[in-house]
Amino acid sequence: MIGELKALSRETLIYGLSTVMGRLLNFFLLPLYTHALSPADYGIVATLFSYLAFLNVLYGYGISFAFMRYYKTEEQFGGVEVFSTAFWSVLITSFVFSAFLFGKSSWISRVAAIADRRLILISIGILSFDALALTPFARLRMNHRPGLYAGLKIVNIASNIILSYIFLVTLKKGVEGVFWAGLISSVLTFVLILPFSWSELRLRFSREIWIRLLRFGLPLLPAGLSAMMVQVIDRPILKFMTNDWTVGVYQANYRLGIFMMMVVNMFDSAWRPFFLQRAKNPNARNLFARILTYFALIAALIFLGITFLIAYLVMPPVFGGKSLIPSAYWAGLSLVPIVTLGYLFDGIYINFLAPVTLAEKSEYVAYAAALGALVNIGTNLLWIPRWGMRGAAFATLAAYASMALFLYFLGRKLYPIAYEWERLLHLAGLVFLILVFAHGMGLGVGEGHLALRLSLLALFPAALYLTGFFNEEEKAALRKSLCPW
Repeated sequence: MIGELKALSRETLIYGLSTVMGRLLNFFLLPLYTHALSPADYGIVATLFSYLAFLNVLYGYGISFAFMRYYKTEEQFGGVEVFSTAFWSVLITSFVFSAFLFGKSSWISRVAAIADRRLILISIGILSFDALALTPFARLRMNHRPGLYAGLKIVNIASNIILSYIFLVTLKKGVEGVFWAGLISSVLTFVLILPFSWSELRLRFSREIWIRLLRFGLPLLPAGLSAMMVQVIDRPILKFMTNDWTVGVYQANYRLGIFMMMVVNMFDSAWRPFFLQRAKNPNARNLFARILTYFALIAALIFLGITFLIAYLVMPPVFGGKSLIPSAYWAGLSLVPIVTLGYLFDGIYINFLAPVTLAEKSEYVAYAAALGALVNIGTNLLWIPRWGMRGAAFATLAAYASMALFLYFLGRKLYPIAYEWERLLHLAGLVFLILVFAHGMGLGVGEGHLALRLSLLALFPAALYLTGFFNEEEKAALRKSLCPW
């Protein structure tokens, strides 16, 4: 079993490398935005980006996934026909959607409470070019060109960072500069990827293929919209129930949850092919149970590390004498542990995908996403008036937790796995006790008492070892890894 777990660890690192690089590069936008924009202006950016994320799903309407389903997998369809039909379909619908939004831009500006109509118009351009690049990127994946795929993604992010710096710092364009940078980087990415698509792009459009693509892709749309709601719906709700300043502070601190998010994304990249390939192994169910335990262990350690040490990342001057984010945003630092815990439950939810997928009940994933969206909307409306931005963070945590519980209770009937609940409760209990002790000692998310914070962090694995969390095989593996000689 240890060998299988090492294989998953290697695959997680390999598959997650491009994701991590992209996330880290994108993270550099956080100090740039927060130092160049006021919390209120950053709140406008965050709200509009939330709308863009939601509309991106509509612009794509599952066509790239449908393309991958039929590209060179059905004998009656050739790759050229499928690619061309998918590409022209997205181009036509993007033109129609964009024309509609352009005509309604003044109304959208009023309803969305975005005073500058130009931001709406620039955003429509971003949506269009991002959608046009979807099928070419999917083609790179199907032709096994991960280096080119990752390279173009990184170029997109890097160009966005450089252009954002030019527009925000050099040209002082403010909020509008953020969106001009996004539009130019989207156009650049599309221009760069298009030459790699010429070989299969023809002036052809097959009605039969198009209907097949829609039949496969459109049913994915509700799940995609629900999943996106879980991720971004809190910003627009927070804006309408509070103000732009609150959204800006909330967004800046929400982005600090990137460390747990990267771990979850890397795990997700490797986990799905891992459990599908090993489902028929006689020891598969025990292996899957053990993986959840180890994932929870690593995630709990990261959660405690972020809870105790996030201020030491954010507050000290590191960028030319400036902190990672300005002091105007520090009021939201208490959100970071909540957001991190939400991502932890997202990782548990990803673990619970295995039973429903192996039981061929993937439609339950859509139901889980819909449940998460409803919980997120409902709890945001209920908790933001009581607790402000903390209510929004707790709402996202509740959404991810409800999705995980929903899939678990369905999965145990479809494909029973004896998860190691006693060990998981052991783990959760120790985390809770350490947090209670830290609270009793007056340790918040700010700076101070670094030695005590590090001691509590080191106490966690030591306490697990001393209280019998690890079995003898695990203890031997730990001793060998720590003392290989």
